[in-house]
Amino acid sequence: MTFLPVKCSGKNASFATLAISSLIAFPATTLADTVSTSEWNISADRIIRYDEPNSIVAEGNIVLEKRIKVPAQVETAAIKETGWSELLGESAQQETIPAAEIEEQTEAEDQQKTALMIQADWLTYDVDLQSIKARGNVKLIREEDTLVADQGKVDLNTETGSFTNAVIIRKENQLHLEGKNIEKTGINTYHIQEGWVITCEVNEGETPPWSFSSSDTRIEEDGYAVLKNAIFNIKGIPVFYSPYMVIPVKNTRQTGFVFPEIAHSSTGGFSTNVPFFVNLSDSMDVTLFPEIYEKRGFMPGAEFRYVRSEEVKGTIMGSYLDDSLSGDDQTTEYYTDTSYTHTNSDRYWIRGKADHVFGNEWLARLDLDIVSDLDYLTEFNSGYTGYKDTDARFQENFGRSFENKTDDTRDNTLKFLKSWSGMSLEIDMLAVNDVRSDEDKEDDDDPLWTLPEVQFSGVLPVGETSASFEWNTNYVNYYREDGIGGQRVDIHPNISTSVPLSQYLESRAELGVRDTYYVVQEYGDGEWDEDDTQNRLLADFEFEIATTLLRNFDLSGEKYTGFDHQLHPYVRYNYIPEVDQDDLPQFDSVDDISEENEITYGVDNFFNVFSNEDGASEYGWVKISQSYYLTDSYSDDPFSDVSLRLGFSPVKNLSLEYETDISVYGEGFTTHSLEGQYTNSRGDYFNLDYSFSESSDIDQINALIRAQLFAQWSTEFEIEHSIAESETNEANISLLYTALCWSVELQTKYTPDDTSYMVIFSLANIGTPLGLNL
Repeated sequence: MTFLPVKCSGKNASFATLAISSLIAFPATTLADTVSTSEWNISADRIIRYDEPNSIVAEGNIVLEKRIKVPAQVETAAIKETGWSELLGESAQQETIPAAEIEEQTEAEDQQKTALMIQADWLTYDVDLQSIKARGNVKLIREEDTLVADQGKVDLNTETGSFTNAVIIRKENQLHLEGKNIEKTGINTYHIQEGWVITCEVNEGETPPWSFSSSDTRIEEDGYAVLKNAIFNIKGIPVFYSPYMVIPVKNTRQTGFVFPEIAHSSTGGFSTNVPFFVNLSDSMDVTLFPEIYEKRGFMPGAEFRYVRSEEVKGTIMGSYLDDSLSGDDQTTEYYTDTSYTHTNSDRYWIRGKADHVFGNEWLARLDLDIVSDLDYLTEFNSGYTGYKDTDARFQENFGRSFENKTDDTRDNTLKFLKSWSGMSLEIDMLAVNDVRSDEDKEDDDDPLWTLPEVQFSGVLPVGETSASFEWNTNYVNYYREDGIGGQRVDIHPNISTSVPLSQYLESRAELGVRDTYYVVQEYGDGEWDEDDTQNRLLADFEFEIATTLLRNFDLSGEKYTGFDHQLHPYVRYNYIPEVDQDDLPQFDSVDDISEENEITYGVDNFFNVFSNEDGASEYGWVKISQSYYLTDSYSDDPFSDVSLRLGFSPVKNLSLEYETDISVYGEGFTTHSLEGQYTNSRGDYFNLDYSFSESSDIDQINALIRAQLFAQWSTEFEIEHSIAESETNEANISLLYTALCWSVELQTKYTPDDTSYMVIFSLANIGTPLGLNL
């Protein structure tokens, strides 16, 4: 046996370094066979080499590195080519000729990077077996994760091994695992005995805020942690046990359970929802919702989603409940203590939206909203499958919300739209979900379906003049289960032009003609006493004259540099002759066009400020208008209410809008509407909405407040209160605590018929988000 000591000492002495590849320079042939490349380098305070067995022993500040070559990238120069988007003046990315046609390669040298680094206080390396034994501050550092242990064994060929008292820290999701014995079974797979796992950063010696401990844990290649005899701990205190548990521990979308929702309702009792997410592909997924209600029963639900692009996507959801509380017996406590009126026990809500583009020309929009009864959306308003969260998600993802939860008719539509050169063609199909009872319906009051409706409209200039020709053509086939329907063709062309009265005046005249043709059809018990075919012809005329006055005021201040006031007075005349329409079916507003002979006058005021920081910004606006009716039917009170509209934004992120109508015949204010919004950089949000209408008997106030109370505490308060009925229709309060890698939210909802509570506990990187990652 021979050995070669290499020792360094002194304050400024550097570590001795021995490249393992240099061992092939020794005459021993067995050494040359076992060391094939120069990918391993070792440095330490002391290195000793043994010939028999063929091994190396290192001590002190040991660093063993596996170096791999990274192929040099070929730099390709792309020649810019003017694209169609640029020629058309559109904003688009630069279009280039394919690289294959213009490739210019530049030479570059191959580089090396560290694929694996092993550190320890003491290490022995068996060159023939390519195995390592290490102890004392052992570290295995890879790009994906780091393993720290007291001691361990490593097979360099397979990069597997076993470790004692080890900790694994994976960069993705900040995964932290500890175990008495950890076996590294593959590049990214592990087997842990008597350990625990958490998906957030934990400092050394710190008790984790939450963790999953188990007797046996396996980290799978596909990113799951499979636990046996799993215990969920909060601050080291066990709160939940499961004999078997699967936890997703990587950031990509994958099948698995989402953290549950737990709630309690005074009507339905306790309820739980443990969603199960199924990843179908990179662009499709399904989430199952097995909701269980203590007093109602089992309510399964599902959500299917797909995303191909921002323009091609869709989401369909459905929930069903055989409600044990509902039925024909209206004398039960469920009905006597609430205002619910439905008698069906089969309860459901099917909803969905989809966007699609055909050939980059046709746009398609699908909206589904089918509910079993009028009370469903009010009762099931909270939680992931409830109306409130569902409506908010669809509004965010598709820009379209659902009908109000209290609406008794719900539209289901399929739209196709194509537009080109000032023209557009739209095809709509509408089916209405009517949740009213037979007692609530009036005769001939079944909702109208449109199967289909086709609209063709456009505007074209008239030669070299300032005039333009506009048209709006509409065909619709109305269907209803019981009542009067039929087909209607409505053609409305008009021509408009500016009138050059003066260089200081803006004037415009518009003349149109409208022809409407009907073929009436009876459905069910519907009866029609007039001719099956009807026709209506009328004209319309509009003339408007206005001017714009502008003055700028120089403020010359430190913050504000200027202020301008834009004044826009106008007078508009509208005329539509009186035409007999008594023989026409009444489908919508097109079938009853009232006589018009009125003058409308008003003043629009716009105020803008100019600052050194933000430039020009709208400060506020005031709009005042009134109409004077020249028809005989308004001879006793020819003046309309004075319409006042105000908008005010005194500071950034604060806006106020107020609308009111004032009677000039001593009746005072007939309508009020006030809405205010405020946000700030902390995330606080305030919204106030007040509505009053004397004719509709509406006197309602709604408010929404989101506030950041402290560093980790936030709250939300929402209320809908009817002043007319002196009753709070709904009130929601939530309190959210957000820690570094977990959060808990307490929600409570009050309605006159029910009070419910919900606890939502979220863990970092587990079960969230459910959205698509493309």
